Amino acid sequence: MRCVPNNLGHFRTGVVVSKKVHKSAVVRNRIRRRVYEIIRTVTEPQSSYDLVFYVFDASLATMNHAELQQTVVKLIKSSGATSMV
Repeated sequence: MRCVPNNLGHFRTGVVVSKKVHKSAVVRNRIRRRVYEIIRTVTEPQSSYDLVFYVFDASLATMNHAELQQTVVKLIKSSGATSMV
């Protein structure tokens, strides 16, 4: 994950899932949607950060929600965007 402060007054996110993770677009989009939903629910809209999540493993498509949420929150906290969570 990459995290960079911005001066826009709100946060922006991106989730990158390459074809190397899984050949099926359905699976890649499922991973992307799951990560976006967790980010939407755990972040504060007033935060001024740009976040980019890079996914390297297809297991995120089948990982249970609580475990995936814990992983995403841990990444956000370790990135220095502590005002996000």
